[in-house]
Amino acid sequence: MTSAQKIRANRVNARASTGPKTAVGRARSARNALRHALSLPVCSNPALSEEVETLAREIAGLGARAEVQELARRVAEAQIDLCRVRHARHQFLCDRLRDPYYEPRANTRMKIKAISHLPPAPETSMAMLEKFLASTPEGPEKVALIVSQEARRLMAMDRYERGALARRKFAIRAFDDARRSDCSKINNN
Repeated sequence: MTSAQKIRANRVNARASTGPKTAVGRARSARNALRHALSLPVCSNPALSEEVETLAREIAGLGARAEVQELARRVAEAQIDLCRVRHARHQFLCDRLRDPYYEPRANTRMKIKAISHLPPAPETSMAMLEKFLASTPEGPEKVALIVSQEARRLMAMDRYERGALARRKFAIRAFDDARRSDCSKINNN
């Protein structure tokens, strides 16, 4: 059995760990789900809903039953969702690659440490120090650093993509089954 003292301590700890305390922290945590808006359903965006309906009509074809149209809509939603995820990842990486001042946090810490430990020796020329501080990664090194630094966000986008791919796969299967049953009914008549 848990003692009264332990229960009180647990309650105090629970009250202390209820999320951010400052206004800035609360505002940041409120934006967590809106970072890329990939968790929002496609139908929540009117422009995307229109795209879904257009694609669903193309998939279902003319004169399709209501059930087939609904299954085509599921395929279209998953396809549009997949395109959204891929576009978001592409935009994210392009923005990072385009940033001429992109620098990993580790490099920034290293530069700050180097400045704070500078010996007052005259052999450190200002030009050399300026070049060191202004240097930023370029080419393949920059790509590798971006991928390693932004791995968490890229992995989150990968999870959204895998989910969209799975939804599309199952939606296509259900759609194909419904179309096959329609064809077999027509052939039997």
